[in-house]
Amino acid sequence: MSHIPTELKYVSSHEWLRLEADGSVTVGITEHAQELLGDVVFVELPKAGAVLAADEQAGVVESVKAASDVYSPIAGEVLEVNAELEGTPELANSAPYAEGWFFRIRPANVADLDALMSADAYAAEIGA
Repeated sequence: MSHIPTELKYVSSHEWLRLEADGSVTVGITEHAQELLGDVVFVELPKAGAVLAADEQAGVVESVKAASDVYSPIAGEVLEVNAELEGTPELANSAPYAEGWFFRIRPANVADLDALMSADAYAAEIGA
């Protein structure tokens, strides 16, 4: 069963969000998502400086089993991407909530996080 950290927010497309002390938001894929994908072999991330709309495709994650789009759960400007994933995409499998994060975004409206799922709601969504 997937571990679902309670301090994060979630969306039904299996991304998680963490509000950082500086007001930015870190985004990654959930443990459940990486379990469904299998061994991740490639990650394509957005470019720093890109402005994304909520639910806009922000990248792609490819595994030995499938390829899946990664979406921006909220609108905002991409501040940073996790360059480690370029050479070590398996971090998305081994540490999806830590070193396997995908990108950081400056939210257009931080209040948008309030509308996202809690850990309990996400657990119910995935049947955990």
